[in-house]
Amino acid sequence: MEEIIIHDKVFIPYITFEEIEHAIKRMANTIYEQHKDEVPVFIGVLNGVVMFMSDFLKQYPGQCEISFLKMASYEGTASTGEVKLHMDIPMDLTGRHVIILEDIVDTGNTLEALHKILSKKNAKSIKIATLLYKPEAYKKDLTIDLVALTIPDKFVVGYGLDYDGLGRNLPDIYQIKQ
Repeated sequence: MEEIIIHDKVFIPYITFEEIEHAIKRMANTIYEQHKDEVPVFIGVLNGVVMFMSDFLKQYPGQCEISFLKMASYEGTASTGEVKLHMDIPMDLTGRHVIILEDIVDTGNTLEALHKILSKKNAKSIKIATLLYKPEAYKKDLTIDLVALTIPDKFVVGYGLDYDGLGRNLPDIYQIKQ
């Protein structure tokens, strides 16, 4: 892994695909042990969650269903503080165990908005599992039930995460060079 340039920013190697893969496998097995007698619904927020959710589902040994919604709150490398819903979940969640799969939890603004939306859909339970978690940036009171990797409050790109639309296809995660 070498430094990369996306738009006007330089990013340095941070987390390899192998490290990500190992963390996802551990998470999938943990969630399976908690829900092996159920058919949970995994909910992902497009577009960032695509790579994580795809790899997670390949590792999840049980039965499950999936659904997506689309929300946005970022411009460039910073959160706007305003979360917009672009596409809602097209399925009935009444009485279902719902697990939100997040690619990254930083401020928690998107997560809080998502939790409010799901709370109105009569799910039996709602849990939150995230690939990446920035505890220094997190400002909300929602419990993050499962964290694969904890990272510092620095902007990252790759493995589904983008900088102004680019970088999502990188298999590894890069951190902005300061």
